[in-house]
Amino acid sequence: MSTALKSGELAARPARERTAAGVRSGSHPAVGLSSRAEAPVTCAIVVPCYNEEESLPNAALALSGLLAELRERGLASAASHVCFVDDGSRDETWNLIAALAASNPDFRGIRLTRNFGHQGAVLAGMFECDADTIITIDADLQDDERCIATMLEKYRAGMDVVLGVREDRSSDSFFKRFTAEAYYRVLGWLGVKVTFNHADFRLMSRRAIEILKDYGESNLFLRGMVPLVGLRSCTVPYARRERLAGESKYPLGKMLGLAWEGITSFSIAPLRIVSGLGALIALGALAVTGWAFYVRVIGGGFVPGWASTVVPMYFLGGVQILCLGVLGEYVGKIYLETKRRPRYLVDVDTRRNVN
Repeated sequence: MSTALKSGELAARPARERTAAGVRSGSHPAVGLSSRAEAPVTCAIVVPCYNEEESLPNAALALSGLLAELRERGLASAASHVCFVDDGSRDETWNLIAALAASNPDFRGIRLTRNFGHQGAVLAGMFECDADTIITIDADLQDDERCIATMLEKYRAGMDVVLGVREDRSSDSFFKRFTAEAYYRVLGWLGVKVTFNHADFRLMSRRAIEILKDYGESNLFLRGMVPLVGLRSCTVPYARRERLAGESKYPLGKMLGLAWEGITSFSIAPLRIVSGLGALIALGALAVTGWAFYVRVIGGGFVPGWASTVVPMYFLGGVQILCLGVLGEYVGKIYLETKRRPRYLVDVDTRRNVN
């Protein structure tokens, strides 16, 4: 259910509107292909922002020009707009967004009550914007915004989800490129269905967004959630560009946090690995017991030493702590999900005067 809180009320559909098996058939009707192709569609370009005062002017200029081009080509309607979502920034980001929204109807601003994280800000923009298509892109514009035209063409051809895929990552450092690509491969090995080299640059139809609202988990990993929608999808390749201004809001620590979130939210493989590790250690302990028996009784000799006692003790202790940590991570996620706390809270919306 939706988890945006406005004016003290939780904006959410009652759970009883869903069947026990999931979404009712026909509750999210498809838009006919003919209607998609007949007229320009309304698109909302959602841009999550956290301390982006340096990048925002460039992003606003580029996206405003893009909207004009899309309208000229008949791909976007006059009601299409750019929605900047301020995720609790501590600099002048919100003041810039408010000024843009006040001076140009193509811009809209949503301010969250605090920092909910990148995934929460993306979700807020997707759920709060009312348009035929929702396109999400980061404020640094390292993802090529010119691909949005191709995405809209794919939508008009019948696709409900269009994913931007980083075909060329030469602008990234070797470390960033190597770790990111290794992570996608690890996710695949663990059974998590994600698109290789796709982050959060995507187009989703209104039907896909409405279906996504029925996924109510608090632990957000949109790259894994979007494929669960199951509608027709395709990819659009592009070359990732260098960041023009500001600093990355995803340092190593946050990247590792998102990586762990994706693994533990969509795979129980770590639990199975822990189980296998426990069985392997048990077999190893039996083998060592047999060896000790042979040396002491049959072999006729015995080599005393503290290492044979201390090393296994510390090793097994470390393994036990590791296993408890992995189990605790999953238990913690269950604990957070049971609270049903809102995934984002809207403080100000320049179009709806929510404050």
